[in-house]
Amino acid sequence: MITTIQAFVDEWTHESTTTLRVLNTLTDTSLAQQIAPDFRTLGQLGWHIATTIHEMISLTGLQFDAPENKEQHAPSSAKTIADTYRTSAAALTTAIQSQWTDVTLAESHDMYGESWLNSFTLRVLISHEIHHRGEMIVLMRQAGLRVPDVYGPTREDWLERGMQPLV
Repeated sequence: MITTIQAFVDEWTHESTTTLRVLNTLTDTSLAQQIAPDFRTLGQLGWHIATTIHEMISLTGLQFDAPENKEQHAPSSAKTIADTYRTSAAALTTAIQSQWTDVTLAESHDMYGESWLNSFTLRVLISHEIHHRGEMIVLMRQAGLRVPDVYGPTREDWLERGMQPLV
């Protein structure tokens, strides 16, 4: 449960920095990778993460400038996706710190047909991002990209350390 603005900012800073490391690993060619037909591509997942920040949090009344998902399909540029995410994540942090107080976290708003506390909305935003970041990592491996360490060393990290990774 997020109980203070500072607790959110601390966690958001960590998670958004990690997400940006994942997005910065993408290449334009890798954006077309998908698990199977009729599933989101790697680019669509990255774009979804980048644009959901404003889409979701603006429903609470928080105001900040950030690109919205006005395109049905993701851009063909990995840099555009990463830059959009970077801008949106930073704008969210600034807006939260300047417009909300810890008391605001206990306010509720209509979120997708349900009443959510602002603190819960922030938790869902972070969890949503982590969920899709995990999907992206699988697609990144399929696309032949080296994934960055997220919550611990990757297989490649272990091998470079001269250790045999667990299978």
